[in-house]
Amino acid sequence: MTSRISINPDICHGKACIKGTRVMVTVILDNLAEGVSRKEILQEYPTLHEEDISAALQYAAQLAKEEIVLLA
Repeated sequence: MTSRISINPDICHGKACIKGTRVMVTVILDNLAEGVSRKEILQEYPTLHEEDISAALQYAAQLAKEEIVLLA
């Protein structure tokens, strides 16, 4: 997960994003919550990979556990 997600105050106002993109983790999660398939997300955001979607879900799961997620 940490190899695919970054937080940089200069990119997307410091929101968690997929590394090398400006696609925020919340965008992926919102799409999944609305029933958008992984395939559709990958078509809509061609810079993403299947592993990025999995990383976003892992990140959300860690936050849901109220654990601190360190992303260096």
